[in-house]
Amino acid sequence: MQLAGTILPIFAIILTGWLAGAYGYIPRELSGPLMRFAYYVAMPALVFLTIADERLRALLDWRFIAAFGGGSMLCFVAMMLFARVARGANLRTSAMLAAAVSMTNTGFVALPILKTLYGQPGVLAAAIATVFVGAIMFPVLVILLEMDRGESARFAVVARQIATNPVILATIGGLIWSLIGLKLYGPFASFLSILGEGLTPCALFAIGLELTVKELRKGMTFYAVLTALKLLVMPLIVYALCLACRLDHTATIAAVVCAAVPTAKSAYVLAVEYDVEKQVVGAVISMSTLFSVLTLLAWLYVL
Repeated sequence: MQLAGTILPIFAIILTGWLAGAYGYIPRELSGPLMRFAYYVAMPALVFLTIADERLRALLDWRFIAAFGGGSMLCFVAMMLFARVARGANLRTSAMLAAAVSMTNTGFVALPILKTLYGQPGVLAAAIATVFVGAIMFPVLVILLEMDRGESARFAVVARQIATNPVILATIGGLIWSLIGLKLYGPFASFLSILGEGLTPCALFAIGLELTVKELRKGMTFYAVLTALKLLVMPLIVYALCLACRLDHTATIAAVVCAAVPTAKSAYVLAVEYDVEKQVVGAVISMSTLFSVLTLLAWLYVL
């Protein structure tokens, strides 16, 4: 009951955003600016503030990256091969379906949840997972999509996207700050803390504001299978890797939470840009967001 009381208010913010958009109380178009503030301002501030704390250096455990990152890539490759072999899909369709079941919304959903559960250590774990998705999985997906166009992959574009990613820059800046041994004092720390506190309400409300269910009317069975792979199978694989790596209990829960949250919005952005499986990816994002409240609570109770 205590766990539900901690997690359900987070999903209640998403529900509030959905109700506000569904009944026209707030225009759905405002979800974009809210997302931009959360991603480009609030999240970097919170990530920098967390990583710059020298006491958290010991939490940068390669085993966490191996468990979460390895599980994510394993799911990505397995789904892509299945789509290519069993469904006869082309490369970019296979890659996009793989992204739908393996790219997780660590920044906007996992980070607020882990922050509520564990404070700064939870933020750090979610930040590492977010950097992995942004710096490894996102470029891999872009390269595969470009290759299927019959063009050379735009490595310069991908490199620029990584180099200007605000979460990656905040992570690097925080690590440098910590390694130099500097401290965060007074007004500067308060400034970052105030900005960082805006992440949870803005990001979750924006997710709900943009959430629609109209795309779920067709292909329900296929969408349900992909959603089950995302919310049940992927966390199970990550959990198995956590056990294999002998990850401690807190880090194991953090890794599984990062794997068990809905599909990342960035997958839909690429689906639109490359005009491939837009409806499928959008439907999986909506369905995984709706059902993750149940599956995530189940995972947390089990762990």
